[in-house]
Amino acid sequence: MLPIELKNSYLVGQTAITYLTEEQVNALTIAFQNWYDKSTGIYHKKRGNYWLVFLVLRFTGARISEVINAKYGDIDFRNAEMRLITLKRHNPKKRNQTRIVPVPPQVTSEIATFLAQYPDIKDRLFLIDRSNFYRVFQERCQEAGIPKELSHPHILRHTRAIELLRTGVPVTIVQDLLGHSALTTTAVYLRISGQEAKNILREKGLV
Repeated sequence: MLPIELKNSYLVGQTAITYLTEEQVNALTIAFQNWYDKSTGIYHKKRGNYWLVFLVLRFTGARISEVINAKYGDIDFRNAEMRLITLKRHNPKKRNQTRIVPVPPQVTSEIATFLAQYPDIKDRLFLIDRSNFYRVFQERCQEAGIPKELSHPHILRHTRAIELLRTGVPVTIVQDLLGHSALTTTAVYLRISGQEAKNILREKGLV
């Protein structure tokens, strides 16, 4: 595929915040699913782990270390929720707190289907080799036409934050869902949304 050339990077202060557009994240999801679906035998089982980790990253906005540390018992299949340990805290007294993150029912359904096929992996559901996952992630991004500079798992965290705020989720709820220790961290994404609005108005000749 040809690279998808859409503006999805903003400079906030001295920090460049990058994220995937809706088109890009959909293309990446399809690339991951095709990579998993076309595999057979032992490769289907291994790729299944990677596919599930991708889905959880995509729809929780969690850090990859938080997903890797998640266990089967952290999944609430009935309510389509996951309990995640918030691993990155600046305040030592608040470390290792947990948060509940809702996910689409399709995610828990995908996990349940995988476990029905491979019940022995129940206790190692999200245990993957992180460096290998990065490589696989970059390969799927290339297939999806996503530029190399956007081809890293953490970009799904930025993408989910932008996605939630765009749909009107209050910033304090986004803070809780992402496990940010300070509201000011989450508020950075609000500034991005404001810049986007200004750019759109300029493109339309309204300002």
